[in-house]
Amino acid sequence: MAKKRKQLPLLEKVPVTGVAAEGKAIARVDGMTVFVPYAVPGDVADIQITKKKSNYAEGKVTRFESFSENRADPFCEHFGTCGGCKWQILPYGEQLKYKQKQVEDNLTRIGKVELPEISPILGAPETTFYRNKLEFTFSDKRWLTEKEISSGSEPRQMDALGFHIPGMFDKVLDINKCWLQDDLSNQIRNAARDFCLKNKFSFFNLRNQSGLMRTLILRNTSVGEWMVIVVFYEDDAEKREMLLNFLAGKFPQITSLLYIINRKANDTITDQEVICWKGREYIVEEMEGLQFKIGPKSFYQTNSRQAYSLYKVAREFAGLSGSERVYDLYTGTGTIANFVARNAGKVIGIEFVEEAIEDARKNSRNNNIENTSFFAGDMRKILTVDFIREHGRPDVIITDPPRAGMHDDVIGAILFAEPQRIVYVSCNPATQARDLNLLDSKYRVARVQPVDMFPQTHHVENVVLLERRT
Repeated sequence: MAKKRKQLPLLEKVPVTGVAAEGKAIARVDGMTVFVPYAVPGDVADIQITKKKSNYAEGKVTRFESFSENRADPFCEHFGTCGGCKWQILPYGEQLKYKQKQVEDNLTRIGKVELPEISPILGAPETTFYRNKLEFTFSDKRWLTEKEISSGSEPRQMDALGFHIPGMFDKVLDINKCWLQDDLSNQIRNAARDFCLKNKFSFFNLRNQSGLMRTLILRNTSVGEWMVIVVFYEDDAEKREMLLNFLAGKFPQITSLLYIINRKANDTITDQEVICWKGREYIVEEMEGLQFKIGPKSFYQTNSRQAYSLYKVAREFAGLSGSERVYDLYTGTGTIANFVARNAGKVIGIEFVEEAIEDARKNSRNNNIENTSFFAGDMRKILTVDFIREHGRPDVIITDPPRAGMHDDVIGAILFAEPQRIVYVSCNPATQARDLNLLDSKYRVARVQPVDMFPQTHHVENVVLLERRT
């Protein structure tokens, strides 16, 4: 006989007091921390506990007793279901306050290093329609809203084009309007979905691995160029041509119209052949007169305008006079490397992805930059003592690792290289703080500058300048 699950409590009239690192709100009841989504500090709410551990609990709001004065009305019709943009209910000034606190807490608690005064966070000029890349999924398992379920009527159709529901790998929320990318993105997505529905194109079934339409990827740049990548599962030339010709005719703004036939079990396109249907195979981003080609597999910071702010901070922290040897670690497509090259003597970029390094070299050639060199491979295997001896000790290292931070071997190589300055750009202040602690034996933190790249979310970028101890 199965053991009966213990009934978890309903906590009434609980004050919400703070914000956690992952964007959930915090309440404290009888010494226990309770994490609650979709609430803000100052709210008073009834909270149903959904998970209870020895030292914390998770819950959901069942009723608001009163709302915080520091609360905003969500502007997106999909708020609360989509799973993205969870901080719409926080005024932007409050978002910045908690992001600043997140950086300070991580560097203090995890880093445990001596810190200067942390500069005020650089807010984003646009808090909506700021992203330059979105990926939407076709699915024949549309997520039904509570209103649809409560109506009791059978839904007319179950196809959707939108975002995966958090925790539901095979369910997709049909998106009408997303506030993250320029509104042309909404027009292209909705037109593509409506065309497929009208012509009875089959949408992908993830469990059965069947269906024609798989994903739709939209990229754009600050200079108005657009890339549309349609990913099909089945190879149906007639239907494929129908959709691509429709999109090309309806949206002359599309600079690059590409397609992929992906028969794999996952959606990644890094190992897939990309076929150009119309226009160029790339789009172009510009920054201070430099042009960067962005292909379908290229990495580029997803907020173009704030990326410029971020790179300017990194360049300022690097303190280049024109003669320095710079190592740019995790260089991606060489955006930072090429951005600082005119202020340096030599820039060496290292990146794991071979295609990204090819893009970096092309970007240097296209901008007539001759003082860069790029190397592809595992960072810990390339950045070795022998590599540093062969290519020269750097005066400055700029590092922008993934969320996991830097491997111990990479930190060891940096400590061996002993540059005068290290500029550490991070999208995860927690792992950045851990790495700062490991570098503390030879480097002190001289400057800290948080940058908000992702309004309406809890994510924050942070730039730290490290100077070698004398």
